[in-house]
Amino acid sequence: MKTVQMTLDEELVTEVDEAVVRLGTTRSAFTREALRSSLALLHEKELERRHREGYLRHPVRPDEVGDWEDEQVWVD
Repeated sequence: MKTVQMTLDEELVTEVDEAVVRLGTTRSAFTREALRSSLALLHEKELERRHREGYLRHPVRPDEVGDWEDEQVWVD
């Protein structure tokens, strides 16, 4: 692991300190998890953006999926 120095608002540090007490963890562990979650969210948003752009470049044609409509089975 690598140690990094960060500058944070006092209010944010207070909120993090309260959260780590409730969760029974440490500032470092909490921060690592928060950063991982944020990076995962960024990755997901990037994939969604690329997916959306792909459909804008190549929209679904009505005849692409219509053949399968009769094959669908909807069970209650």
